[in-house]
Amino acid sequence: MLGLNYKLRELEKLGREIRVGLIGCGQMGRGMISQIESMKGMRVVATADLHTSLIQQAYMKAGVNEQSIVLTDQIEVAEKAIEQGKVVGTVYSELVTSLLSVDVIVDATGVPNLGAEIAWKAILNKKHIVMLNVEADVTVGPLLKKMADASGVVYTGSAGDEPGAVMELYDFADAIGFEIIALGKGKNNPLNYAANPSSAEAEAKAKGSSPKMIASFQDGTKTMVEMNAVANATGFLPDVAGMHGPSGTVQELPSLFQLKEEGGILNRKGIVDYVNGVAPGVFAIISSDKEEVHHEMNYLKMGDGPNYILYRPYHLTSLETPLSVARAYFHKEATIAPWKGLQAETVAVAKVDLEPGSRLDGIGGYTVYGKLLSQSESSSANALPIGLVDPNVVVTRSVKKGEIITFGDIEQEKESMIWKLRSLQNMENKVVKDSSKKSTPILV
Repeated sequence: MLGLNYKLRELEKLGREIRVGLIGCGQMGRGMISQIESMKGMRVVATADLHTSLIQQAYMKAGVNEQSIVLTDQIEVAEKAIEQGKVVGTVYSELVTSLLSVDVIVDATGVPNLGAEIAWKAILNKKHIVMLNVEADVTVGPLLKKMADASGVVYTGSAGDEPGAVMELYDFADAIGFEIIALGKGKNNPLNYAANPSSAEAEAKAKGSSPKMIASFQDGTKTMVEMNAVANATGFLPDVAGMHGPSGTVQELPSLFQLKEEGGILNRKGIVDYVNGVAPGVFAIISSDKEEVHHEMNYLKMGDGPNYILYRPYHLTSLETPLSVARAYFHKEATIAPWKGLQAETVAVAKVDLEPGSRLDGIGGYTVYGKLLSQSESSSANALPIGLVDPNVVVTRSVKKGEIITFGDIEQEKESMIWKLRSLQNMENKVVKDSSKKSTPILV
């Protein structure tokens, strides 16, 4: 991230800017538009949302004159408006991903299927794609990253989102040679598997957020998905199904995240987890096998060892997303991406007893919540990934509350984009696995 401010100033001095196309003008998108309007060398030149009034409000609150906001569904009109220094609003996401005037696309929809489609189209149009849609990323991110690599563009998660913030700590510790024991985040509300849009409505209204989004925080799905992204980026896995989720203070975490034989809670090292009591921060638990390093860490008041904590007490979500936009544009680098492939899976668990004919309503809804497993555990259980859940998925046999929903428990009435991409990803993984096996010649 260092030096991006200077590069952005230089770009502006040259009379240029990074032109951002935003899909989704909810809470995250609106904040990002305002933040970028305060920056040098970058602008959100086009935004798509089903409600164009939200787009107008977002730009006007960011200080854009109403006469400079052009609402259109025509690509020629949009291109001309951007050329004239205006900004564009539209209900069509494909218009934004198709604009020649756009350099980087940001998906802030939070809808897995829509996010998969946006990323797919952005990559086909040779544009960098920044995902503020972790749900789509953990489901089909490995395939989308390979597509982006082949197309010469960047596929990345976002700075400021918790996986990106965790990754910064990981990269720092890994670069200077620390052993990394655990990576994690704080959870800022009590785990409530039964949370749904009705129970979350009051809090959502107070915060100006979607009830489904708040419910996905409360029922733990969002936490599972976020640490799933970290697992796919680093190869670190949940130590137990659903992670430990202990309570503790920042000072207690180094001793908490030790092996059981050392007095901690871990069965092994190299894990992802979450902690009640340290929100809204993210952390890395680190150690070293060098005596002098321990001496220096003690001198620097990092603790007595053998484990230490790197703790970042904030993450600014979409307000930091412009850093990932700039990093992709200038350096062709991702903030976080599924470099290790599908290492873990957030699987769907029944929130209530489900009978044949029940429809699964999606993340933060009334029917399912997410639970993080290793990929091998998920595969063995034939578990349904949470990112594939939508109203087109119908339960075909009884599933009890608290049970993992399997592919054998459901049928899909209509294949969506994310299901198609997941099928392609599964086929590719099978080919890779099969080709890695040694073949025995058959004599005929």
